[in-house]
Amino acid sequence: MKNIVLASKSLDRGEIFKRANIPFEVMVTNIDEDEYKKEISNPIELVKQLANAKALNAKKKLAQENKEAIIVAADTIVELDGVIIGKANDEEHAFRILKKLVGKPHNLITGIAVTETYNPKIILDHDSTSVTFLDLTDKEIWDYIASGEWQGRAGAYSIREKASLFIEAIQGSSSNVIGLPMSKFYQILKKEFNQILL
Repeated sequence: MKNIVLASKSLDRGEIFKRANIPFEVMVTNIDEDEYKKEISNPIELVKQLANAKALNAKKKLAQENKEAIIVAADTIVELDGVIIGKANDEEHAFRILKKLVGKPHNLITGIAVTETYNPKIILDHDSTSVTFLDLTDKEIWDYIASGEWQGRAGAYSIREKASLFIEAIQGSSSNVIGLPMSKFYQILKKEFNQILL
């Protein structure tokens, strides 16, 4: 199995690999996400293009360092009634986001890009998971915000921490909610790159 490089600074995505006992390295890519968000309004296309940009950025760096690796990049957004909900800027913004989500199903959409350093092939895909919150009071929302978990998270929450207390239902991939659809990643590796993780 070739080395895996995760082109993401997300602690949640790294944790998924750790839990599965898959060795990996992290390479942070500096992509101007706002530029993509200005030009692309379709949620699925947006996350796929952001993942693609991160993967290509990492690929260029690895080629300059003469490092052979499998590169995986991802980007996750929350979508509610056709509207893209990103990360909160501050506590007030986090409250407004969470207030919109409580008691309603919303979708976590993750775009994934997989490639190899010296392989021109790049596979883009996505996964979508429906999440439903309990109907929380304003005080419960503010108590959650005080935990700080909302920072840097799509939709202002992290399912693998305190937010798990108020998630009523999940339909689809649970790892996708954390930020990386692992079954989809495994299928791409096996089918497109002849790599087996097991």
